[in-house]
Amino acid sequence: MADVTQRILALLATLQTGRAFSGDELVARLDVSPRTLRRDIDRLRSYGYPVQTQPGPGGYYRLTAGTAMPPLALDDEEAIATLLGLATLAATGSAVEGSVDEAATRAYGKVDQYLPKRLRPRVAQFRASLETSTAPAPSVSADVLASLADAIQHRYVVTFDYLGKDGAVTSRRVDPYRHVHHNLRWYLLAWDAHREDWRVFRIDRIARLHASTSTYTPRPLPADTALDYLRQGLNKDRKRVVFTVDAPLPAVADAVRYQEAEIVALGDQRTRVVLALDSWQWLLLNLAFLDADFTVHEPSDFRTALRSFGTRLLG
Repeated sequence: MADVTQRILALLATLQTGRAFSGDELVARLDVSPRTLRRDIDRLRSYGYPVQTQPGPGGYYRLTAGTAMPPLALDDEEAIATLLGLATLAATGSAVEGSVDEAATRAYGKVDQYLPKRLRPRVAQFRASLETSTAPAPSVSADVLASLADAIQHRYVVTFDYLGKDGAVTSRRVDPYRHVHHNLRWYLLAWDAHREDWRVFRIDRIARLHASTSTYTPRPLPADTALDYLRQGLNKDRKRVVFTVDAPLPAVADAVRYQEAEIVALGDQRTRVVLALDSWQWLLLNLAFLDADFTVHEPSDFRTALRSFGTRLLG
């Protein structure tokens, strides 16, 4: 029986990669006979896993999406990672009905129902022992995220009402390209048809989303990645700041933990940091808690301001 279980798990792990496999591929990969493979495929189906079969030349086996979620083939580390991911997502937002954080909260409470019996006690113990702090963030509709994902995949033009920073609501018609999750916010990178330019939209400010049947011809992204483009926009009014601190990397990383920073250890007790800031005061306040010497290499006006402040303190 142990050999059968091991074979079934190996077959399931192979099919869960999402690609199609020929019978010969599976026979060679799993080191079984064609007859054993067919029996194991039938076992998987009896467990609730929808395995699609294409017979004949060019035939294949493929795991397809089913209507019900069968037991998850997770190992101990994957089960704990799944639970931690749900707990982290559930700790954001305001648990509005239909939001991804509210869905994560519900899934967090019943994930053990879809795990093998061997893992259920351990996961239940872990869940009972875990507490997470709340990280306030706007709730985002799970349906909107799913609809946008479908539109991105199929290149459908979408329309929606958008609430701007000034409180004004405008109607938008866009070609959606990417979701971006950054600093507890969900963004959409899209080409705005009316403005004929790239735009980034906060997804929590999108309402009355509608995907049309019209498709668009994809354009090259305006940056290496959607995240890079988002960062460029968020940092456009900030200055590039480069400094070194006579402190170990973990301590420096903790001091700038709320900023996007490039941090490099120059030794056990010296660290180089590059980030974007709009205030030298923020830099001074956070580095003061390190109680370590630091040198600002750029920009020059930050150096001047810090030097003047130090002079006032000495006077």
